[in-house]
Amino acid sequence: MWAAIALWAGDPQTLPSPLSVSTRIWAEATSGELWGHLAATLLRVLAAFVLAMSIGLAMGLLMGRSRTANKWFDPWLVVLLNLPALVAIVLCYIWIGLTEVAAIAAVAINKIPMVTVMIREGARALDPNLDDMGKVFRMSRGKRLRHILIPQLMPHIASSARSGIALIWKIVLVVEFLGRSNGVGFQIHLYFQLFDVGMVLAYAFSFIFVMLAVEIFVLQPLEQKANRWRVA
Repeated sequence: MWAAIALWAGDPQTLPSPLSVSTRIWAEATSGELWGHLAATLLRVLAAFVLAMSIGLAMGLLMGRSRTANKWFDPWLVVLLNLPALVAIVLCYIWIGLTEVAAIAAVAINKIPMVTVMIREGARALDPNLDDMGKVFRMSRGKRLRHILIPQLMPHIASSARSGIALIWKIVLVVEFLGRSNGVGFQIHLYFQLFDVGMVLAYAFSFIFVMLAVEIFVLQPLEQKANRWRVA
């Protein structure tokens, strides 16, 4: 369909064909330019993902298990959920500076509320009988967390991780577009200024392929492994 529309449009500058974009991807890959920018973006995605999941998991579990904590933190959670991503990015760059810390913090701030909400709802749905059983058998807090709470939360953790990857990499590109000197977002910004649609699509599709690979070869196997105990 893309090839047919490109052929019908007849303007390779505005809408290049799939073959043209594939050729550019190959040229960038063989020159080594593509891999450096992909690596920079992936490192930012990984750092923001780990930070957001860690804080979101802790906050969600706390708010789901404690009414007092939920009462105090819920208004702030609503504010963060409705805070535009662009505002968070701009404020982090102004307050922290045009640094990697600011870039990763801006991305994590946009993801933490979503993780917190999903984990909170999962914590509220935990089976109290299993928790009581753990107390009866005098399991430590660490063992109850590992063997009782986390397994029940795994579907919610997996869902938040999957949606988190999709959201984080989009925001990372915006962060790079606005204030980084490398990465896929930076390259898209560069070729946007040159009005080179082919290169914009080349870098966009390159990273989409990488994230598809992460989904298929990393997230899905981990989710299946974590949910093995549910199989009868």
